[in-house]
Amino acid sequence: MISIPQKKALKSNNLDSDKVVEINNLDFFYGSGNMKKQTLFEINLILKKGEVVMMKGPSGSGKTTLLTLIGALRRANNGSLKVFDQELVNGNNNLLIQTRRNIGYIFQGHNLLNSLTARKNVQMSMELHPEYSSQEAKKISEQMLIAVGLGDRMDYYPHNLSGGEKQRVAIARALVSRPKMVLADEPTAALDSKSGRDIVEIMQRLAKEQGCTILIVTHDDRILDVAERIIELEDGRLVINN
Repeated sequence: MISIPQKKALKSNNLDSDKVVEINNLDFFYGSGNMKKQTLFEINLILKKGEVVMMKGPSGSGKTTLLTLIGALRRANNGSLKVFDQELVNGNNNLLIQTRRNIGYIFQGHNLLNSLTARKNVQMSMELHPEYSSQEAKKISEQMLIAVGLGDRMDYYPHNLSGGEKQRVAIARALVSRPKMVLADEPTAALDSKSGRDIVEIMQRLAKEQGCTILIVTHDDRILDVAERIIELEDGRLVINN
């Protein structure tokens, strides 16, 4: 098994506990005034270091909204949402930016830049971490692509890659800077059964090697057995937390 290089020491994030995410009575509203609409209701959830959690539920139930709040891509506005021991509710832009630097994101559409090779797509993620030189960033990006089985595709552009290969590049990009948490939104939706299974198993293996938490939003029942816990949202409420 290929070992991924250790991340250089950064400033402490006060992660003394096993709680990577701690949510208490979180509500979320879109809009204001007469257009105000509540989409999340009294969410209570803890995500611990190193665990794999899957979140399922009907379309429109609030899964992606909750994922983006946890990922500091959207500002929470009521209740408590602590990520890496930092309160994000009403947090300022600098806090949200610093939080995002410790999170890897994987989306259904993979969001690769078509003008860049697989390696450069992965290496781009390391530009947020100036502690690495360009040569170090290149070497680590290549090692990560080898780890996801794309050692012979480093110089390929996205249009020359299959759907499964593109998602492998997206996984490599999300994990290359050794984030403390990975958030994935329907990462297998556009893939066949085998490719989808391969994708989540790669995520699980690499994240375990790195000791980070994984939260996957999915409708794909074929991959649920990979999870240590399954949570479910329905009409904006957490109805299963086992």
